[in-house]
Amino acid sequence: MKPLMQGKKGLICGVANDHSLAWGIAKELASHGAELAFTYASEPFKKRVIPLSESLGSSLVFPCDVTEEGAIERVFQDLSHSWETLDFVVHAVAFSNKEELRGDFIQTSRENFLNTMLISCYSFIETLKHGSAFMNPGGSFLTLSYFGSEKVVPHYNVMGVAKAALETSVRYAAEDLGKKGIRVNTLSCGSIKTLAASGIGDFRYILQWSQNNAPLRRNITLEDVGKSALYLLSDLSSGVTGETHHVDAGYNIVGMKAKDAPDIVLEKTNQ
Repeated sequence: MKPLMQGKKGLICGVANDHSLAWGIAKELASHGAELAFTYASEPFKKRVIPLSESLGSSLVFPCDVTEEGAIERVFQDLSHSWETLDFVVHAVAFSNKEELRGDFIQTSRENFLNTMLISCYSFIETLKHGSAFMNPGGSFLTLSYFGSEKVVPHYNVMGVAKAALETSVRYAAEDLGKKGIRVNTLSCGSIKTLAASGIGDFRYILQWSQNNAPLRRNITLEDVGKSALYLLSDLSSGVTGETHHVDAGYNIVGMKAKDAPDIVLEKTNQ
């Protein structure tokens, strides 16, 4: 049985370090034969991403500050010099001012609201627009979301609004690109320690709560995320598009605190 991604080429956007969800996805895809290219957001990230890409045999690494107009389009133009077409794109790009990921949602500033939506949602729409021009029929786009788009999670604030917009964008894009045989889906990933999550207030409490109350009584791993992404990016999900697939140890089905869940006692911190 040949590897699921043998002969497939794809772009991974959003690796920050070896704890990133995008990195867990990249490793899983590479282990199944995928050929990968990567983007990085700024020079500090470049120093981290290049060694990681090289460890998977990739020399295709491109700068992409999504706040810069035309940056996403340039990535695909530059990539076209090496690949004529591609088979998948992973969008794992999101950002909000960490000072506004604590306290009350209604205190969100206009500037941070617009910036959060631009980076966390509109960048995916631009990725779809420019990436689909190079996508083979049967190809797949995948972006990342979180349960805070559906229910209130402490301090997730404006990111919850951005992720809700992202998930709705997935559905509209699935209709647009389905005519070309291209699929668009999102993974709603459970609580996990990443660089992005570290900016959320009281995140240690959220981690412990989800571990205590998820049906599997644990938090997810990078390997869990990678395997679910493999399904949505491979031909195994050839009839699936417009979906938000939860990989969260089942937490999204829970309505109350588990009867056997212990109380959470954490020392007072700034998180």
